[in-house]
Order: sequence, then C-alpha cells, then structure tokens
Amino acid sequence: MQEQSSPHSSQEHDNDVWAGDARSDRDIAGDVVQRILARAGTALQEGGTSHSQFDGDQLDLAERSALRRVAGLSTELEDVTEVEYRQLRLEKVVLVGLYTRGTTQEAEVSMRELAALAETAGSEVLDGLLQRRGNPDPGTYLGSGKAAELHDIVRSVGADTVIIDGELGPSQRRGLEDIIKVKVVDRTALILDIFAQHAKSREGKAQVELAQLEYLLPRLRGWGESMSRQAGGQVGSAGAGMGSRGPGETKIELDRRRIRTRVAKLRREIAAMKPARDAKRSSRHRNDIPSVAIVGYTNAGKSSLLNALTGAGVLVQNALFATLDPTVRRTKTPDGRVYTLADTVGFVRNLPHQLIEAFRSTLEEAGDSDLILHVVDGAHPDPASQIAAVRAVLSDIEGINDIPEIIVVNKSDIADPEQIAHIRATERSVFAVSAHTGEGIDGLLDFIAASLPTPGIDIDLILPYSRGDLLSRMHSEGEIDTLEHHESGTHIVGRAREELASELHGAAVSS
Repeated sequence: MQEQSSPHSSQEHDNDVWAGDARSDRDIAGDVVQRILARAGTALQEGGTSHSQFDGDQLDLAERSALRRVAGLSTELEDVTEVEYRQLRLEKVVLVGLYTRGTTQEAEVSMRELAALAETAGSEVLDGLLQRRGNPDPGTYLGSGKAAELHDIVRSVGADTVIIDGELGPSQRRGLEDIIKVKVVDRTALILDIFAQHAKSREGKAQVELAQLEYLLPRLRGWGESMSRQAGGQVGSAGAGMGSRGPGETKIELDRRRIRTRVAKLRREIAAMKPARDAKRSSRHRNDIPSVAIVGYTNAGKSSLLNALTGAGVLVQNALFATLDPTVRRTKTPDGRVYTLADTVGFVRNLPHQLIEAFRSTLEEAGDSDLILHVVDGAHPDPASQIAAVRAVLSDIEGINDIPEIIVVNKSDIADPEQIAHIRATERSVFAVSAHTGEGIDGLLDFIAASLPTPGIDIDLILPYSRGDLLSRMHSEGEIDTLEHHESGTHIVGRAREELASELHGAAVSS
C-alpha cells in the first residue's frame, strides 16, 4: 500500500465543480478512483496500528484481529436469487460512488471513507467507479449504461461484491444485481456488518441485530412459486380440497413474520437492560460525581485520548468503529476531585438511522454529562464536515445543546497547522493535542478540571470518627480547606455539593 500523500496535493482541481472542469467527467472520475486505489486503506495503514505508552497491553487486539475475514472465502454467487438469504461476506469488492453536486474533493473524501469502511469489514478493494449524475436512476441507481460498464469491471477484476456509496432502495438493488450478477451492498449494510463483527457486550449485540433486521425487512426478495413452503387448508394426496388452489404462505412471508417476531423480542430485551444502565448512571449522580463524555467522528482517536487522559488501556485500533460498546472510567482532577470519562461509539457521514435509534442508549451518556469532549481528527482533509456530522446526530439528544463543549483536535503531531488554525478561528474552546505523543494532554486536563462543576455549599462542622465513609467522599467529591482532628471527631472546613452537604450536616456532632 502506498504512503498517503498530502490531502492538499490535488487542490488545484479538487476545488473545481465537476461541471465547470475543462476535462471530461470520465477523466476526473478516473483520477479520483486511481488516487483512492493508490492509497486505499485510510483505515488500515501500512505497518498496522501504532500504539503509544498510554495504550497499555492491548490484549483485546488479538481477539479483534481474529475477526478478520478468512482469505479465500467467496460468496460464489451464481444464483442471485439466494442473495438475501446468505450471510454477508465481503472479500473482493468494487466501490461505486454517485455524486450529484459539490466538488471533486468532497466526492473523493466520501469514496476514501467507503474504502476505509470496506477494509475495516475485512475486504480487499480491487477497483472503483465514480459517476456524476443529476439524480440516481430509479431502476438501477447508475443507469443501464453505467451498470453494464460496472458489470464488465466486476468480471475483469474478479470481484464478488459491489459496494455502493449511498443507500439503495430495494428495487434499485434488485435492478443492479440483475445486471452485474454479483452481490450488491450499500453503505448502510456495510456499516451494519462492521458493527455486527465488533460488538461485544450483550446489549451491543442485541442493538446491532435489531438494526440489521429493521434494515433487512423491506429488502427481502421473493422469486415467485419457487419460494412456496405450504399450500394451506386441507390438501389430500391428490392435491384436492379447500385451500389447495393457491401457493399458500411463501418463504418470504414466513421470513417477514419471523423477523417481526424477533424484532419485537429484541426491543423487549433492550428495554429490560435500560434499568441497569440507568441505575449505574443514577449511582454516579447520587454520589455527585461529575461526568465527561468523549464524542467524535469514527477513527478520530477517542479511545486513544481516553487512554492518554486516564491510562485506561482500552482497545485502540486504526480502523473505523473500533469502539462500539461505551467505556466509562474514573479518574481525578489535579486537585483530587473524582470524575468519570465515557468513550462513546464514533459517528460517520450518513450514519444509518436504524443505528442511531438502536444506539441511542450509548448516546445517553453524552446527554447526561457535565462536559463534552468533541474529538476531531486534525489529520483529516475535511475536519469541518466531521464536526458537522457529529453535531447533526447529537442534536437529537434532549438537552445536549446546554452542555459545555470542548473541541479537541487530535493527532496534532501530524496535522496541518493551517487546519488547526482554521478550527480555532471558527470554534470556541479548542485544544490541539496528540494522544500518541502526549502533547497538550496536561493543558487539556487542567481545562477539564476548571470546567467541571465545583462544590458550592460551605461546610464547617465536626464529623464523628465513625463516619469515615463521609470523610472519604468529602476527599473525593468536595473541596477541603482545613482538616483537624479533635477528641469528638474530625473538624472539616470546605465546600461540598448539595446532597453530600446534607448528609454531612445530618451526621455532624452537635455543638
């Protein structure tokens, strides 16, 4: 795999609108595809993932690597009628992008992200096709001529799957598969497959399965009487009798019924997990522990930042959606106050709405926090669009706009200084850090400590020695100015939050 070149290396024609370029659309699209293929693998760089001193032993990485696709597997699709009833396997793929407006740079960024998603799912990108159209074709998405060209590309490179950079309607997918004769997967199905590979917790697996089934339900494909399972009614050996004159319940109808039943069961299971999740959160609130949520675009370095801030040693992988299950870690401010840091699932452009709904529980960590660290990939060619994509998803969470936000530009050691300067000029509270080298981490920790809510009720009392539990909480959750030991107990002067202050006054030695 070739080394990545600067994101600005082709600026002179990336900033032109296709329609106004002197060259033909085909030439421009071909150049974009060649650049993507030359450095295909924005997710999986040569040499693998680079870890820092903060990332720990990374014991989960071997298990994650074992989930990679096995070399040599193929869908062997000769009969497309079976396509919906096979397990999704991506191995050798051709990428297809259709662009209706904007610049070639935007088209290239989106296609490169699709290549990264495909490699994260374990596939090998063989070729690509990029088309400029006013609107997608309602029958084949690309149009019959371009679909025929895609068929020739697929046959020439030996691909077994085509991945579309967009969401296909059921009829578009069928029309395209009928022409190219291999499996067609859209961006939504690809993201769902990555989530299915990487989810580890019981709740995460249930949420992914729910999203997959809701995506699959309107896309089941039937092929007439060959799909029939039973005739219905009373049928004798000769085929006579009431109910024998129709095909009965077909396989596709049975599948739909099974899916609806399974969806209902999964919704009940996920709802049953909510009380335990709420109990953990309410326990933190009851103990007056401030919380910080780490959000951001996928592969921006959120888990690396969590490790750098806390030494948590959570899984770090240079791949999209390395984190699917939220991780919560306790840490302390420099002055000794305890708070929690929550690492949440990453976002991506056009995140499937099924996943937004299914993973709303993980996003609730952000909605209940006292501070949001919005991590941005400083080395990305278009960080502003990543910020906008994350905020678009977060806007659906109630109360999120009232929570203070810090923009943390990660990977400052390899980022373009002009990009960082542009972000500083357009956003408030911006910190440039490198979770890999540790640059800027101390300053960010100090700013987090200053931004967290502080205890506001004055305390001046004597606490009996039998209430060491409250003294311990005062050390971790409050602010102590003086501490003196007397015969009747410990004299404390300082500040505490309302609930702790009430418990302290209730247990204090009466004068």
